[in-house]
Amino acid sequence: MDYVTAVPHPRSEAARPAPAGRRSLAVALLSGALGAAVALLATRQQWSEGTATVAGGDFPLTASGSDVSGVPAALAIVGLAALVAVFAVRKAGRFLVAALLALSGAGIVAAALLGASDSGALDDKAAQASGDTSATVGALTHTAWPYVAAAGGVLILLAGLLALRYGRLWPAMSGRYERSGAPRPRRRAPAVDPDRPEDIWKALDRGEDPTGA
Repeated sequence: MDYVTAVPHPRSEAARPAPAGRRSLAVALLSGALGAAVALLATRQQWSEGTATVAGGDFPLTASGSDVSGVPAALAIVGLAALVAVFAVRKAGRFLVAALLALSGAGIVAAALLGASDSGALDDKAAQASGDTSATVGALTHTAWPYVAAAGGVLILLAGLLALRYGRLWPAMSGRYERSGAPRPRRRAPAVDPDRPEDIWKALDRGEDPTGA
């Protein structure tokens, strides 16, 4: 009895990413998208609170993450765009986009940690409330939301590092959607039947000579 060894089709096997590539791709997509969502959510929350002395009394003040710094939210959007763009480029372009993704995450972490102890936003509000440009906020306290934003930045940073390490194994957009330098073949006009008036009128609308002369 002859035994025939089954050989896998090259397209079915080679086109599939390696297991490490599939796992890293899934983790990068999840961590990048989740990190951007967490960072954006955290910047909308209250980061600090305090009081300002106005007309002999204490006036409560609060500052959100966007009041303290606009950097985390802006970098979260950049990171999300870079996460999508990773699949639109190849080779050196993918490496550069992955580096941008990682830097976005690192920038969010740095900005959030700096904002965790910042009092500048509340000092500005205290000066506006009291009418005294030298006024500062008192009884200053901070919330945990800056650290939540930093955690979102860590997730984006992780996605960038995975893209740098395993991005070469990830699939890219299909080449059929890419434009090449070759000219597109021209569509041939349908033949005109002289016995059909509607065909003659359609040819005239297209700017063609229905007589073929």
